[in-house]
Amino acid sequence: MKAIVNISLKAGVLDSQGKAVHHALDSLKFDGVEDVRVGKQIIMKLSSTDETTARAEVTKMCEDLLANTVIEDYEIELIK
Repeated sequence: MKAIVNISLKAGVLDSQGKAVHHALDSLKFDGVEDVRVGKQIIMKLSSTDETTARAEVTKMCEDLLANTVIEDYEIELIK
């Protein structure tokens, strides 16, 4: 089973990297971009075949290590 974890800053948290990318896009004349938020994606291959167990394991990984839950949100997608 594959787990895809998308991590992004919570709404209201200043995203300085997103602001820098937005400014660079403006400089390159990509005028239609209203806002940019930068996050990260972690892809893991899991040995677990049970979706409930896999989701619980990945959730624990996110809470303990992968995401700073004070300022970041995460979403987990499991693919069999």
